[in-house]
Amino acid sequence: MELGPLLRGLVLGFSIAAPVGPIGVLVIRRSLAEGRRVGFVSGLGAATADFMYGAIAAFGLTAVAGLMVSQQVWLRLVGGIFLVYLGVRTFLAQPADKAAEAGGRGLLGAYSSTLFLTLTNPATILSFAVIFAGLGLASFDGGAGATLALVVGVFLGSAAWWLLLSGGVSLFRGRLTPAGLRWVNRIAGGIIVAFGVVALGSLLLR
Repeated sequence: MELGPLLRGLVLGFSIAAPVGPIGVLVIRRSLAEGRRVGFVSGLGAATADFMYGAIAAFGLTAVAGLMVSQQVWLRLVGGIFLVYLGVRTFLAQPADKAAEAGGRGLLGAYSSTLFLTLTNPATILSFAVIFAGLGLASFDGGAGATLALVVGVFLGSAAWWLLLSGGVSLFRGRLTPAGLRWVNRIAGGIIVAFGVVALGSLLLR
């Protein structure tokens, strides 16, 4: 696996993951309320979606990309509704006395929810397509091997961001009282609901 494309992918994946959106808010809240492991696994769901969309863009799978874009109305609708649902659940959640020791089922739920949310955002694949085309990253002299290295780098870069975020945020958990965690739930839930309302509102403006 070539180091140059891998490093480019690392930087690209880290940069795409870093801006705080609904996934970032969700990971921060879960890291505070349920512990670093749940927060990081949540981020891995988003990193997996970044990997999938990066592969679609990098390997020039235009048919798949076209299908996703053509269904963006339904994707936004489903994603927006799910964001509102998740935000309301977060707002109403009662803080635990200590970080939850999430089992396999809890970790799977944390992973799958962020994977689903990221996949239902058609803007993600469009951003990857634009970035790859603009920077000339969709093709390398090394062929498929270099392209694969780039896509793997995107996943690793995205995962690195979620590891840093969940680990850093979880350090503050011990300083929060139950009342503080309750406010974290309320603020995070309100922000997530707002993202969902914006996503649904964008459908009305089409």
